[in-house]
Amino acid sequence: MFLSTYENKLDKKGRVSVPASFRSHLSNLGYNGVVCYPSFNNQCIEAWSQDRIEKISNAIDALNPFEEKKDFFATSILSESINLQFDSEGRISIPEKLLKHAKIKNSILFVGQGKTFQIWEPIAFEKFRVSSRKKSNLNRASLKWEKQFNNN
Repeated sequence: MFLSTYENKLDKKGRVSVPASFRSHLSNLGYNGVVCYPSFNNQCIEAWSQDRIEKISNAIDALNPFEEKKDFFATSILSESINLQFDSEGRISIPEKLLKHAKIKNSILFVGQGKTFQIWEPIAFEKFRVSSRKKSNLNRASLKWEKQFNNN
């Protein structure tokens, strides 16, 4: 899983080192890179393994081919996705278009989201984190354990 948060800096060539634990998880899944696209939920970059983006693609393909929303999802996610491979030092080069979307200049925050992770500008994430904490507290009763976990 992708857990915790890690801050790194972009180098002069626009590369950033992906946290070792994130690279290790992707490697265990059989990948040497990550698929990224601009989030349409937040001012950040979504980062997913190849198999996860394939699940999204399959869900989009399952929509009626003549419905507008199929084109909306394909355009918003698939057409803007880019497969970023790790170099020999575990870095990725994030395209300017993605950096602009997240308003990232030099510091990058990698934010674990379980099966995915996000890439944020640190100050923007801190504001989002504070807001999320408050909303999570208000909505905590809606998070339910599956039956198999009730004994724990």
